[in-house]
Amino acid sequence: MVESPCVACCRLNADKLCVGCYRHISEIVDWNRRTDEQNAAILQKVAKRKQQAGSTDISMTDTSPITQAEWLAAKQAARTS
Repeated sequence: MVESPCVACCRLNADKLCVGCYRHISEIVDWNRRTDEQNAAILQKVAKRKQQAGSTDISMTDTSPITQAEWLAAKQAARTS
C-alpha cells in the first residue's frame, strides 16, 4: 500500500491544490480506493509540483479549507470517471 503524502494541512490554493501535500482535491478523495500504481503516479506528480513550488512561501498564498461541497463534488467526479 502506497502511503498518503498527507501532512494534515488540508488547505487549497486557487488551483484546488493542497499547499500541504501538493495533491489536487481530485487526487485526495478516494486515496485508499486507488491502486498502488495509481497512487504512485499521483506521487510522481506531487514530486514535480513540490519541486516547481520550490521556495514559494505558502504563507503568502491565498488558501481556503476544503469545504464539504468541494469534497463531495470531487468524490462524485472520481466515482463517475
